[in-house]
Amino acid sequence: MRDMNGIVGTHDVVLVTLDTLRFDVADELLDAGETPRFASVLPGGRWERRHAPGSFTYAAHTAMLAGFLPTPAEPGPHPRLFAAAFPGSETTSAGTFAFDAATLPEGLADVGYHTVCIGGVGFFNKQTALGSALPSLFAESHWEPSFGVTDPSSLDNQIERIEKSVAALPSERRLFLLLNVSALHQPNWFYLDGATRGSGDTRASHAAALRYVDARLPRLLGALRRPSLVIICSDHGTAYGEDGHVGHRIGHEVVWTVPYGEFVLS
Repeated sequence: MRDMNGIVGTHDVVLVTLDTLRFDVADELLDAGETPRFASVLPGGRWERRHAPGSFTYAAHTAMLAGFLPTPAEPGPHPRLFAAAFPGSETTSAGTFAFDAATLPEGLADVGYHTVCIGGVGFFNKQTALGSALPSLFAESHWEPSFGVTDPSSLDNQIERIEKSVAALPSERRLFLLLNVSALHQPNWFYLDGATRGSGDTRASHAAALRYVDARLPRLLGALRRPSLVIICSDHGTAYGEDGHVGHRIGHEVVWTVPYGEFVLS
């Protein structure tokens, strides 16, 4: 594990959550050479297999924003990059950035970071009390319908907002950015050539959505400042008929197993 106490304060920190992305689909597309931009930045050119901290967006993001990122699938314990300080934690190590606040955005704000949330799925839409809970943890938050699950250009629109937020930030001010990418989430049928609304979402359209995201990765990384620690992962997976299940918020392997990668842009 990298020493986060040498990262925090010297690097921007960027958390990109690929909402609902399954590990098996991400891994298969990488093997097939269909996500070359991810392959070019992931350590060893591979996704790491991890277990999600929750089975749906709100639960998983609440955990991640308290420092509980997806857990390596191999037996642990596994030291964490970030941890809210509390006695007896077995996953807080000398290299963990420990903070006294209840959440990571608040903890990073306490050491001088400007915190920005670019929302995607409905739990970030700020249209209800629940949809405002996660964005309210950040000093700056943005959501609009064009960032959401029904817009086929959602990631393009989100990146444009990131470019504006980064441009407005003083060069000496460090940034913590959360980008919740909505493109993988249902509905995603419109990313698959030949699909129609009537054909519905499938594992194949989920994969097509990932190819869309991969194609936008250079622009996304280009919008970020250097140096930045970038964490890209899924918050949970989703089912497309496995054992009769459709969707998530269930205890199924395809929901709990997610891809993870972290790297430094310098």
